[in-house]
Amino acid sequence: MHKTINSTEFRKMILVGAKQLEINRAKVDALNVFPVPDGDTGTNMSLTMQSTVRELNACQSNAFSEVCNSVSKGALRGARGNSGVILSQILKGICSVLGNCQEVDTKTFAKALEQGTKVAYGAVSVPKEGTILTVIRMMSEYAVKIASKKKTFEEFFKEVIDEGERALALTPTLLPVLKKAGVVDSGGVGLMVIIKGFASELTGEEIVDSVTETEAPSPEAEFGDNSSIINMDLGDIQYAYCTEFFIINMKKSTTLSAIDRLRERLMGLGDSVICIGDLDLVKVHVHTNQPGKALTYALELGELDRPKIENMLEQNRQIKAQLEAEKKEMGMLAVCAGTGLTEIFKDLSVDGVIEGGQTMNPSASDIATAAQKINAEHIFVFPNNKNIILAAEQAKALVENKTIHVIPTKNVPQGFSAALEFNPEASAEENKTNMIHALDNVKAGQVTYAVRNTSLNGFTIREGDIIGLDDKKILAKSRSVEETTLKLIAKMKEDFHQMITLYYGEDVKEEEAEALCASIAEKYPDCDVDFHCGGQSVYYYILSLE
Repeated sequence: MHKTINSTEFRKMILVGAKQLEINRAKVDALNVFPVPDGDTGTNMSLTMQSTVRELNACQSNAFSEVCNSVSKGALRGARGNSGVILSQILKGICSVLGNCQEVDTKTFAKALEQGTKVAYGAVSVPKEGTILTVIRMMSEYAVKIASKKKTFEEFFKEVIDEGERALALTPTLLPVLKKAGVVDSGGVGLMVIIKGFASELTGEEIVDSVTETEAPSPEAEFGDNSSIINMDLGDIQYAYCTEFFIINMKKSTTLSAIDRLRERLMGLGDSVICIGDLDLVKVHVHTNQPGKALTYALELGELDRPKIENMLEQNRQIKAQLEAEKKEMGMLAVCAGTGLTEIFKDLSVDGVIEGGQTMNPSASDIATAAQKINAEHIFVFPNNKNIILAAEQAKALVENKTIHVIPTKNVPQGFSAALEFNPEASAEENKTNMIHALDNVKAGQVTYAVRNTSLNGFTIREGDIIGLDDKKILAKSRSVEETTLKLIAKMKEDFHQMITLYYGEDVKEEEAEALCASIAEKYPDCDVDFHCGGQSVYYYILSLE
């Protein structure tokens, strides 16, 4: 029985929690409220946990503070979607308490859960009950109440998990959309899977299924030719000289232990130390301010071969000067899925486009990395999906020497509208204001297919139905893409709309989109009707009404 846990046990708990979530990822995805083929809560949370695992595996220290720092850092960098971001904040809060300990009892762990709740709620501008937040809050409150009585973690987790299940069962009563869909909150389910994983590590329950350890590919982004340079760390250089050489023709007195001692001495001179080889040949690399000393130490072992010393300070100055000369005041970054949509954003002078959307939410780290590559002081980010906005906000903390302005675009048409408002002659604040106001001028819809039977928004939907929805609810359905699209437009269109634009997906032929546009133009002669290749998956059409 565990009355306390140490850093090694906590490390294992994180690993098992991640493993359990990966095993159950598809089940969590299936709880998506809308019956569309883009349920991704389980995937987002699992990718967040896998990022945490990678960072944790890279941590060689067993100090609780180092382990917790790795968990927090990995979770934040890998956070994807709202669920992943909130999960990262829960872990951050937990680790802020545990990181100050040598060993942890149930009272301390209860306080950690409480802090995890506080940090998670603080990360969301308008916390919504009936979500993962409710589950962590009720669990943490209950944990604090019982911690003094439940001295062993086995008893403690059993009670906390039971309370979590009660909280999960309540989510449909707190969030009407869950009740209508007949599901509990998927983020809450994902959290429960992780907590159960924590408990199973301590109880010794075996998990048969294996976890895929391979890293998920980060969403690709397209930029100009100098983006790789812009993404370099051009801060102050601590060690000026990159020093490389080989040691050959070893002295008879040289031993393998002497090579190990050389490595230790080099580590005292600088960083990025490589000292590998044997009594025939040793390769050395070190960044140092004392290259002469490094060479002198090496001469004690043998002869020097092919020495190379580069002045990184001068290289750094040249790159900084180039970037400063090319730097502009403002740039734009958009998220979208589909080659056609990407090309449209490029035509609108957007500097970078991250591949991602409803079926692949980029993480906070992905967005931060992409923003860092844009050589501008102010970066306007268009998430173009409500499930990416929070990750974009979190990216602000990961970007250095730039100001990130998140324009809360919930769909691609809003992103186009915002980009059209960009004026390089105006100030950043003026552009931000104009972009946000532009979002009110466009109404967007999507046409896709149902992946399961359900009753929602007054519709009885069967698997395979073609459904039309806006950002809030399902508005139309039929067994035909064209019929559903026309019904959706009829529901969305208002008298002041003058333009209807269709962006057709990869499963729609150009002639089909052209024929549908002709039908729309005939039905709405007062509107300009146009269509473009979006190339997006999942959605047959993305609609824009302005």
